[in-house]
Amino acid sequence: MPPIDTGRIEAAVAEILAAIGEDAQRPGLRTTPQRVAEAYAEFFAGVGVDPVPLLRDELATQDAPERRGEIVLLRDIALRSICEHHLLPFTGVAHVAYLPADRLVGLGSIARTVETLASRPQLQERLGEDIVGAIDAALNPVGVLVVIDARHGCVGARGPRQAESTTVTVAASGALADPVRRAEVMALIGGGAA
Repeated sequence: MPPIDTGRIEAAVAEILAAIGEDAQRPGLRTTPQRVAEAYAEFFAGVGVDPVPLLRDELATQDAPERRGEIVLLRDIALRSICEHHLLPFTGVAHVAYLPADRLVGLGSIARTVETLASRPQLQERLGEDIVGAIDAALNPVGVLVVIDARHGCVGARGPRQAESTTVTVAASGALADPVRRAEVMALIGGGAA
């Protein structure tokens, strides 16, 4: 993937400012195109990045096969993404659980995977599915469950202007798509440690 073209972003932002009737050269806006380009380079750093290797780098074989099926849950992974419909941010948390088969992964790898997949134009619903897909591809677990709770700029700042509302999405595969197993993980997410 080629690097983000910050020069084109700067030119586009200057054009947007002109299109809304602003002077991109006035003191308060003079560096805005550059600042937006720098922010976009960060916001979209995950475009074209395959998250699966992030999970494969730290694979370890379980040393206790009899514990297969024990839930691994990483709660409250902070995320920031940009909604692809209005290019406005959505922020919140992801809770990621998996039932290991033969392999485990470092917990930081899960957080890096969420960050990578969130760092692209995204839909919250697809983000959950993308995280599930990456974990499935890398670990071949018994099941995966991802719950995302996020506040959307497009809902809070425009249209309905519901600044305090959040959207919750759930994506699952394997054994964690089963309602009983899913309920077990949801209880852990909502209630703290077991």
